[in-house]
Amino acid sequence: MTQTVRIAILGASGYTGAELVRLLDTHPNAELAILTADRRAGQTLAAVFPHLAHVPAPPLVAIDDVTSEDWAGVDVVFCALPHATTQAVVARLPEHLRIVDLSADFRLYDTDVYAQWYGGPHQAPELQKSAVYGLTELERERIATARLVANPGCYPTGPLLALMPLIESGLIEPDDIIIDGKSGVSGAGRGAKEAMLHAEISEGVHAYAAASHRHAPEIEQGLSKAARQPVLVNFTPHLMPMNRGILCTTYVRPYGGADAGTLLSKLTVTFQGEPFVKVLPKGTLPHTRHVRGSNLCLIGAVDDRLPGRVILVTAIDNLVKGAAGQAIQNMNVMLGLPETAGLSMAPMFP
Repeated sequence: MTQTVRIAILGASGYTGAELVRLLDTHPNAELAILTADRRAGQTLAAVFPHLAHVPAPPLVAIDDVTSEDWAGVDVVFCALPHATTQAVVARLPEHLRIVDLSADFRLYDTDVYAQWYGGPHQAPELQKSAVYGLTELERERIATARLVANPGCYPTGPLLALMPLIESGLIEPDDIIIDGKSGVSGAGRGAKEAMLHAEISEGVHAYAAASHRHAPEIEQGLSKAARQPVLVNFTPHLMPMNRGILCTTYVRPYGGADAGTLLSKLTVTFQGEPFVKVLPKGTLPHTRHVRGSNLCLIGAVDDRLPGRVILVTAIDNLVKGAAGQAIQNMNVMLGLPETAGLSMAPMFP
């Protein structure tokens, strides 16, 4: 008999919530039990997202209206709530629930660093101690036994997958890394913002949060773990006039005469057999259009014209591998289900 996993999605009316529903609809074990969306409470999923009208789903409710009896019938909770709101919610959830949090609330191990970057003290420091950072391919063993998984941010996912194995192997200098990130508009969420209007975004590209983006400490946390010493990176994000996708171009300095081929060989061995991380042949660089709608992370590399430098390029869909897809991948690991369940879709092209 197929195991049924009853799922609650908190914050189901946002882009990430919608993507969770879309992907879970193809998951052989998933059953939607609770969908919360405080501002949309009382509405149907079809009313909020007509493209999901075919999905069997309960009506949207406010979080505070979910009863203890309701929670008793749930196995897994996906938290797709705004940053700084998840901590208090997770702290009062019943102990039997397995939780994947898609906000930034549990990603940073150091609660002082969290307070510095997110503007206020952490509200659940004891829970933070037990949270596991959910970069699936590199943290699979810890994820398997975790109650609370902190899903990685969209920008950090690609660079960490490419860089952590290279730093751990001593192939690149950890203190000379530059990351140029470019994201689609959906990364800013579904809320109404003047700066996200079509006329403000289309036909242009701009850098934002230069030297101050909140994903920088998350990237540095992973790289510092790999290097076993503090690591700082130069990270600048850019907003692109597209709906989906993140492309990160990363400039590194290899050790000991290693070149792009050396780095790609190491990554090929590291991710051999991984269903979602694909290392491309030397000289082939990924496009965001090659991963759109999929849970893939593509990694490519070329030798720079500057002697002793290599250019790494990673591409993901920010809403899938950068959010909902990786969250479902983590759920599958936590429950001992096939890791590809609900995630085997090919990219959409064109």
